[in-house]
Amino acid sequence: MTSTTKNDILQILNATDSEIIKFMLETAKYRENNLITFSKNIFIPLTEICRNDCGYCNFKKNPEDPHAIILKTKEEILADLKEAEKHGCTEALFTFGEDADEEEIVRVKLKEYGYDSMIDYIVDVCQMTLDETSLLPHTNGGNFAYDDLKRLKEVNASMGLMLENSSNRLMELPAHNKSPGKNPELRIETIKNAGKLKIPYTTGILIGIGETKEEIADSLLTIKEIYDEYGHIQEVIIQNFTPIPGIEMENWQEPSFLDMIRTVIAGTLVFKDTDVSIQVPPNLNNDTAQIFLLCGADDWGGVSPVSPDYVNITSPWPGIDELEKLTEDAGFKLIERLCVYEKYINDEWLNENLLDNIANLSEHQ
Repeated sequence: MTSTTKNDILQILNATDSEIIKFMLETAKYRENNLITFSKNIFIPLTEICRNDCGYCNFKKNPEDPHAIILKTKEEILADLKEAEKHGCTEALFTFGEDADEEEIVRVKLKEYGYDSMIDYIVDVCQMTLDETSLLPHTNGGNFAYDDLKRLKEVNASMGLMLENSSNRLMELPAHNKSPGKNPELRIETIKNAGKLKIPYTTGILIGIGETKEEIADSLLTIKEIYDEYGHIQEVIIQNFTPIPGIEMENWQEPSFLDMIRTVIAGTLVFKDTDVSIQVPPNLNNDTAQIFLLCGADDWGGVSPVSPDYVNITSPWPGIDELEKLTEDAGFKLIERLCVYEKYINDEWLNENLLDNIANLSEHQ
């Protein structure tokens, strides 16, 4: 099969009228089954302090904010995990602001808890999750150095980092001009290092933050090139910017419905020869989610019955029953998956402790 070129992607991204239908039909040729997957998770923000200040962000809080999560205690986290167990969750999604321990207030908390750095704390929290619950850790906390990723690999079934876009030009726009961690070169290095370490990985792009169609094409191809080299990317998220009152970009125009359709089609056809899933967040597309299944998307990502999406706090998750109905109404079958895809559940990718936890989890499902 021929690979999808940049010119092919641009044709899709610029398609109109019946051309869009033609490309939608093209994606159907590469669907191997009618299964749409999701992971039942709990979303736990360890801290809302972050060195970045993205123009679209609703997650970051100022250290002076009395409502900010400075650093959750292990006791609080374990209580949340135990509640998630009761609801049958299998994934513990740990998120936190990038390099939060650059802030004195976070360093003080870490010292109070007996830790020297954020990475030490994260590793211990993930180990606690494996030791005291049936959930599998999935950490998404920005860029990490190679040695830190190596430590996290030992206690995470999978990890993730959104590329968002591969263009340096976006560092000049409101989305990223106050966010050194969104430098695409840093993000690409982190994603590649995860590949070198054989960490099952999630990444993706964010559309509607000022990028051009050429930059969308380049970003998709960048992810494909990394996958071709390392094989560790299990899913690619196509995420749409959604304006929220109070953020810097609250009056920024969000991508159109057709922009999302075109981009999901493009992502599907870029990865048509692989087993990489294309994921669209259902809570950001409540009224339109079904159409993306017809454009090739085959995964809803993490959906939580116990916690909100703290990154998109104004967009509640659909209930699992609701998700099942809209999936079946479109002609597909909803099935639950783990945060690590089946092809990676072996000793080439995961250590014995993680494999044992997965085996125990599978026995009780």
